[in-house]
Amino acid sequence: MKYVSTRSQTDLGSFCDVLLSGLAPDGGLAMPAFIPTFSAAELEALRGLSYPDLAYAVMRPFISDIPEADLRALLHATYRAEVFGSPDITPLTPLGESGLYLLELSNGPSLAFKDMAMQFMGHAFEYVLEKRDQRVNILGATSGDTGSAAEYAMLGKARVNVFMLSPQGRMSAFQQAQMYSLNEPNIFNIAIEGVFDDCQDLVKEVNADAEFKAKYHIGAVNSINWGRVLAQAVYYFRAYFALGLPADAEADFSVPSGNFGNVFAGYLAKRMGLPVGQLIVASNENDVLHEFFTTGSYHVRPAARVAVTSSPSMDIGKASNFERYLYLIAGADAVQTAGWWDEVGAGRPVELRDTAHWPEIQSSGFRAGKSTHADRLATIRRVDEQFGRLIDPHTADGVLAGEGFRRSGVPMVCLETALPAKFEETVREAVGRVPERPTRFVGIESKERFCDVLPNDAAALKAYLAAKLG
Repeated sequence: MKYVSTRSQTDLGSFCDVLLSGLAPDGGLAMPAFIPTFSAAELEALRGLSYPDLAYAVMRPFISDIPEADLRALLHATYRAEVFGSPDITPLTPLGESGLYLLELSNGPSLAFKDMAMQFMGHAFEYVLEKRDQRVNILGATSGDTGSAAEYAMLGKARVNVFMLSPQGRMSAFQQAQMYSLNEPNIFNIAIEGVFDDCQDLVKEVNADAEFKAKYHIGAVNSINWGRVLAQAVYYFRAYFALGLPADAEADFSVPSGNFGNVFAGYLAKRMGLPVGQLIVASNENDVLHEFFTTGSYHVRPAARVAVTSSPSMDIGKASNFERYLYLIAGADAVQTAGWWDEVGAGRPVELRDTAHWPEIQSSGFRAGKSTHADRLATIRRVDEQFGRLIDPHTADGVLAGEGFRRSGVPMVCLETALPAKFEETVREAVGRVPERPTRFVGIESKERFCDVLPNDAAALKAYLAAKLG
């Protein structure tokens, strides 16, 4: 399988190449030259597979440059009960008789769904770098959970340094402590004076400097990295089979969404032939995606208009992975995709409602819902009272949106994004008690912090990286 850029169809090489490179040289994102599909019979053959074996079946068509035995070994090393708490890896829990299901994705090392892909990324990076005798310096941006998941996945990896940008003061106290308390020689936390979109833009600006990127071996693990999207597609297959549905019966999924990577993985699974019906994009007050799927207008929010909310990992005004979706909607037309992103870069909206693309957008299964702080509190409280299950505020966004699009006889799977312990303040406000947390995280907020503060300035960031890397 070869990969190309969404903006020029430039040949980006194979899976291992795009795993290490992050953004394409032209600023686009890596996409496979084509999307393999499963027939109905081939899908049926996947039922009952263990999680690592299912991951192999789903991911193998996209990964032709790692030998079969090695890829299987990587996946079995990644998806272990010792890491994710049970052999199921992603347990599926019904919420009473409501027709709603909770897909548990937050039982990994950092207590967030990002572990599902990031743990694989850690093993894959180590494998590829060892084979190529290379090093990589990961430059990433986080709105909350990507940072800790990446750092936990890369701990002790001798050939990898992690430089993680986060918006100063915009994450929960737990999220900040989880990252900043790490005092490891290959982990560097950088708080940027700005919002998540500023962090993300800095990552892209550094990557756009080809000379600097090559000199300092800059790579990426954000949701822009194809390896993460591909690994996330696996749990859609796992959830579908866990429902025990007859062949070809549809299942709907509701996904808390910020950067569009998690829900795009569901769309990838659908394009591969999984009987996914609706994909509900759940937004908070930062409703860029909700606006698009309801009006056809994609209008990026400047940093000053990105609201601070109680589901902070979704406080995003520019959904980077949305470019992959529009590329597919455009029929893999890179010229069209580049034109749309020129509009985005100029601060103008991309208007698609009155174009030939709108019918395909409407038929692609995407629906959108959004919620407020009061909605989140009420949903957390109601789910706790009705089903005896505490959920975090992001998952509450997903549950509320999913409830609004339930179809009779069709299960609605709500993707859990984090354990409630990561958002104690909001959960306490909702239910009047503090959620339990794993013993290893008790008192983490009081630990010494290791984090440097930088202005929202690419030159300052480059100088920092150059000083650290020599």
